[in-house]
Amino acid sequence: MASRPELEDQKSTGSTEKHKDDQLSENSETEEKAFSMAPAHSTVALVETGVEGEDDPWDLPELQDGAAAWSDLDTKGKVLRVVTSTGKGLLLLGFLYMFICSLDILSSAFQLVGGKAAGDIFTEGSVLSNPLAGLVIGVLVTLLVQSSSTSSSIVVSMVSSGLLQVQMAVPVIMGTNIGTSVTNTLVAMTQAGDRNKFRRAFAGATVHDFFNWLSVLVLLPLEVASGYMYELTKLLVDSFNIQSGEKAPELLHVITDPLTKAIIELDQSVISGIASGDPDTRNKSLILKWCKTFTNVTLRNETVPGPENCTSPALCWCSPDLCYTLHNISETYNIQTCNHIFVNVDLSDLTIGLILLALSLLVLCSCLILIVKLLNSMLKGQVAVVIKKILNTDFPFPFGWVTGYIAMLVGAGMTFIVQSSSVFTAAINPLIGIGVISIERAYPLSLGANIGTTTTAILAAMAAPGNTLANALQIALIHFVFNVSGIILWYPIPFTRIPIRLAKALGNITADYRWFAGVYIISCFFLLPLFVFGLSMAGWKVLVGVGVPIVALLIIIIIVNVLQARLPSCLPTVLRSWDFLPLWAHSLEPWDRVVAVVAAKCCCCCKGCQTGQEEEEEEEEDEKKKGGGRFLEMYDNPAMMNGVDWEKKREDKEDVLKATQL
Repeated sequence: MASRPELEDQKSTGSTEKHKDDQLSENSETEEKAFSMAPAHSTVALVETGVEGEDDPWDLPELQDGAAAWSDLDTKGKVLRVVTSTGKGLLLLGFLYMFICSLDILSSAFQLVGGKAAGDIFTEGSVLSNPLAGLVIGVLVTLLVQSSSTSSSIVVSMVSSGLLQVQMAVPVIMGTNIGTSVTNTLVAMTQAGDRNKFRRAFAGATVHDFFNWLSVLVLLPLEVASGYMYELTKLLVDSFNIQSGEKAPELLHVITDPLTKAIIELDQSVISGIASGDPDTRNKSLILKWCKTFTNVTLRNETVPGPENCTSPALCWCSPDLCYTLHNISETYNIQTCNHIFVNVDLSDLTIGLILLALSLLVLCSCLILIVKLLNSMLKGQVAVVIKKILNTDFPFPFGWVTGYIAMLVGAGMTFIVQSSSVFTAAINPLIGIGVISIERAYPLSLGANIGTTTTAILAAMAAPGNTLANALQIALIHFVFNVSGIILWYPIPFTRIPIRLAKALGNITADYRWFAGVYIISCFFLLPLFVFGLSMAGWKVLVGVGVPIVALLIIIIIVNVLQARLPSCLPTVLRSWDFLPLWAHSLEPWDRVVAVVAAKCCCCCKGCQTGQEEEEEEEEDEKKKGGGRFLEMYDNPAMMNGVDWEKKREDKEDVLKATQL
């Protein structure tokens, strides 16, 4: 049967539609080509162009066309841009200076609040003989004083005074490495306002945490079993005839001390004295009152009970009734008081510490927010292109592996300059959040910061007095060997860089459930250390009886999760997903609803007295709109809008609204 002939109109319509489709496809291809072309201008802005549901949320923000090119600006525009850029640069330096000073004041505030408690924790020498207890004490003390340098100096003073052996100090040093990373994690919380920025910032902070925790999980049992860190550092100290040198250089403190010392100065010897068991320091204030003192040493005759109490046989004279000997008597004279604002304030250390804690947190958060905003506005054009290429581009093959180690050197050098790993990692966190530095590059920078802070400790130890030089240097070298061993474990081979994957997984969770970031900080830095400390204090039987089943359960869960993602066919049908468990046991969604309800109730409690008034005002506004709506609706018709005296109608509207209100 012959096919039905097409009409001429149908042919023309079909050909027209086909022509339109071809034209649309050509236009779409042209638009795609135009969209994929590189921007023609010389300046581009760093903005986020990702959309919801994109495959990889960890891709750095794309560079798009932003400000006008320099060649397109007139003289006035060029001068204005130079002045604006210079002003922004000076503001950035000012905010960065205040940010670093606020971190220093924050550390002093924590020492005032919990410094004596930290010293009391160290007085329990029998507790420190337990490696797990020593690890937890190192974490908690560093959290209290917010300074790994202060914790290390306490350990050095205890070892030098004979209250603590160097082998027992190794877990404490590992704990200080964990405790010092909480500052960076707290700084990342200030970027919770933007989901993608918070994802990157929190992952960039916690990659440092995961490195420290994983290193401790492997190296602490290895050290307890073999003692390789102690033996290696003892060999190094004994091999070199190191003499006590000059004080370690203070590079950044030369700039920050004028401001911080004008606010508060602390007597660091008080915490060390409490830890060493000195009863005179227990009731002494941490706030330094006398900045300039003079110590006079005189040789005096003293009466002693017998010859065994003499300083030496050559300096001992005995009669039938008494014995005399010569003693060096030290007397300290106060010459000049300090100039900080709390020197003569009649407040307790706790009160002053809480005041400084609140103020320093306020300044720190404000400076960080302003730094992020300035960086967003400044990182434009070729500046952003150059920075991103320098920081995130690897060397050509076959030297790509060198890039990470150069980043470590940069991190170590910058940490040596600022003399604090917390300051360096907290300063680069905003750059990670806005997408200038990738997580893969932030990881070696953080590892370098760990190395940099140990080199500073080594220099400080070499300036110690002769009687404490060996112990101080060995403890600093233990810290160095621990970080180098961690780098060997978790960096050289790409598949061993587990901290990056864990940090990204945690970043994805906290981006969806931002309250989980607070749960993570409280759990990992407070609840977990206290739980382990309690078990270790109860004895090895309790620790093994409770800890081993928990660890075994966690290992099984991790293995099942890996198999579910990689080889689900190896698992029974039931274990191929966690759906057989209640929803709250394998999903954060029910907990998120609970948090939302609790937050809503808290907000309602805060606004309880205002809610009724707001509802009444809304009802009154609705009645006003209904009363005058009919009169206003007639003028919405376009046919009635010509020739209208709008001034008169506006007055009529106002009269109607007044009458409605009455």
